Order: sequence, then structure tokens, then C-alpha cells
Amino acid sequence: MINSGLLCLFFLFIFVILFKMMIEDYSFCTPFINYMNEFISVDEESVELISEYSREIKFPKHHLMLNEGLSSESVYFIVSGEARSFYTDFHGKTTTWSFHFNNENSISRNLFAFDYRAFLTKMPSSVSVEALSEVTVISFSKAQVDFLLTNCRAFEQWTRKLNETAFINMYDRAFTLLTMTASERYNKLLKEEPHLLQMFSNYYIASYLGIAPQSLRRIRNQK
Repeated sequence: MINSGLLCLFFLFIFVILFKMMIEDYSFCTPFINYMNEFISVDEESVELISEYSREIKFPKHHLMLNEGLSSESVYFIVSGEARSFYTDFHGKTTTWSFHFNNENSISRNLFAFDYRAFLTKMPSSVSVEALSEVTVISFSKAQVDFLLTNCRAFEQWTRKLNETAFINMYDRAFTLLTMTASERYNKLLKEEPHLLQMFSNYYIASYLGIAPQSLRRIRNQK
């Protein structure tokens, strides 16, 4: 007959192992939950649900995380590494729409890498997303987002607040490209996003400003 004390110890051991596994499984989502907590208070039940309906993915350097012209099936929250989203015009010229990274300077358009319009409408993506280094993301599929919006009050509240911020950022970016001269765009970059100059090459900075690298050099020489 099995000693009852040993049986209790056995089940306690199994419980501890399972608990550790659960904690480890949820820990990958901590950066995303921390970001959510900047907007709302996320309870433990919501943390578990969000962790269950998301996953961690690593992309190698130069990998296209999203291809222009294809569907945008997932939302990527940047945990580490650097990426950029860019579009290509009719002449084959590429313009960097946004840089993606996660540090103290990040705003929402830096933290999330996907085509918002394509994700919502299921239309082909207007941008590509390229990993500029090894990138770690927390990924949410369309089905996972829809489930969380329906079944997780905290996620629904956070999404509403994020949408407001995303709209403002998108409007500001489009207004900058459409109405400002190259010099004005560069001055705005120096004032609002000077950290980008330390993080990314001149080639990508020029692309972000919508100008050629030689034009960027000329503007800098005039300062």
C-alpha cells in the first residue's frame, strides 16, 4: 500500500511543476501586459486569457514579416530588435513608413508592426515589414484578436484607447510627408524623434524622410 504521506508529497511535487510551467508560459507576454497597464489596469484573469491567445515568434534579420500585396494576418507587438515598415511607389522607390522597436522612446506606431487597414478589412497590405535585426514579437492572429475583443473586457478597453492613439500617430505621419518640405521633415525629426538618428542608418533615415541619401547629406551640411 502506498504511504499517504508519500502520495501527498508526490501530488504536491506535480502541482509545483505544473505551476512553474504555467508561470513560464505566461512570462513571455509580460512586455505586452506591461504596455497595456500604461492605459488600463489588467487583472490576473485577463493576463491568463491574453497569454493563452497569443504566442511568441522570433524573426531572423532581413526576414519580411509582412509582404506588400499580401494579407495582413497577424498583429506583431515588438519585444526586442528593430524593424521597419515601408511601401513602394509606381517607380519602385521605397519609403519607410515607420520604425519598430521597444525602448523608452517607443510610441504605439513603433511597438506594433502590421498593416492596420489591411488587418481590419482583409484587403492586401499596402506595406511590407522587414526585420532589421533579429526580432522577437508577441503575435496575435485575427481570430485571436476577435476572440479577446469578445471575451476579455480589459483587452477591449485597451484596444479602444490604442485606436485613438494610433489614429493620431497615423494622421501626424501622413501630414508630415504630404505637407512639409524635406528640410522641415528633418527638423521635425530632430525635435521629436532624435533617437532614430542613433538607432538607424542614414539610408533608412533618408527613406523615412522620403528623400534620397544625398539629399539628407545636403540638408545636414546646411545646418
